[in-house]
Amino acid sequence: MKRTNILLVLSALVILTLSCNLPFSAVETSPEIPPPVAPAPISIPTATISVAIPPTVILSTNTPAIVHTMTPSTSPATGGNIYDVFSKDTAPEKRAPYGDSYDINRLERPFKQDMTYVSDMDIVTFNLTEDADWYYISIELISGNPNNSIGINYGVEIDNDADGFGDTIVWAEPPYTQEWGNTNVQVFEDKNHDTGGLSAELSDAPLDTDGYESLLFDRGLGNDPDLAWVRINAGQKATVQFAFKKSLTDGTFMLGVLSDAGLRDVTQLNYNDRFTAEVAGSPVRSNKNYPLGELYLFDNTCREAFGFKPNGYEPQLCPRPEKEPGEPGVPVTPGPCQQPPSCQPPDFWFGEPDCYCQDALY
Repeated sequence: MKRTNILLVLSALVILTLSCNLPFSAVETSPEIPPPVAPAPISIPTATISVAIPPTVILSTNTPAIVHTMTPSTSPATGGNIYDVFSKDTAPEKRAPYGDSYDINRLERPFKQDMTYVSDMDIVTFNLTEDADWYYISIELISGNPNNSIGINYGVEIDNDADGFGDTIVWAEPPYTQEWGNTNVQVFEDKNHDTGGLSAELSDAPLDTDGYESLLFDRGLGNDPDLAWVRINAGQKATVQFAFKKSLTDGTFMLGVLSDAGLRDVTQLNYNDRFTAEVAGSPVRSNKNYPLGELYLFDNTCREAFGFKPNGYEPQLCPRPEKEPGEPGVPVTPGPCQQPPSCQPPDFWFGEPDCYCQDALY
């Protein structure tokens, strides 16, 4: 019995010892997770990007250098004067005295639309002379500032076949200098013969034509860089003076001059074919269309024949004196002018100092 108890005690001790060596599983614990390790930086080779910057490109205008070989004389002779009606004396009354005959393209309009007078564009006389190479056209104005801020263009119209249609115009724009220059000069031609509209001088308005449509010479550029020139205040009453090569004509032609501070567009000449008389208005107070309308700041002259004797029926020809100097009633120059009784306004006007009587209709 005693032996049995001892075995029981020993068995219990063995069991107790074994249980102490077994893993304890009553509380589960998560295994410890180590913190993440940052990956080692990856070295990526950087490529050098080269951006090509284009060089500065200088564009050529391809404008040829203008080389002059001939210039006009600085002291040409003076020709006989051709007179135009001027408005100086009646300008304070805001009117032209006469001389504006719209139907035959004789325009005396050195006025703004409000009839403010611009004396620097009012033509008094013009004349033509020549030398071996050039024709010279001198234009006398009431006042001597062609560079008036209003902007005045001056022109010379050439009719080569004396039919009343302009063939060529030498056209100048400001600024003007006292030295010969042509950087402000152009020469245009009318190749389709429509400067006079449907008729040589009568108004065919309203008519749409292209006037002097072909540019022959452009400020020194052209087949002949010396073709045409202009200067101002050259003395001998030449407020504006043109010179052009004789090659521009065949030596026989009709010629007139103009000043233009209004439309200034040679492709619309003749202006009396553009506007009806009612739309254009009139500078003459007795005219039913007074005052000026759409056609203003313009003055032109009759055309004189050069190189030939006119028959008197050429369109736009300057009127011929009815009597020659020395005949009864017509004074002889030189000497003081005596206005003959037969040459009185409003039908006629008398020009000095050349004692020239002109029909006021023209």
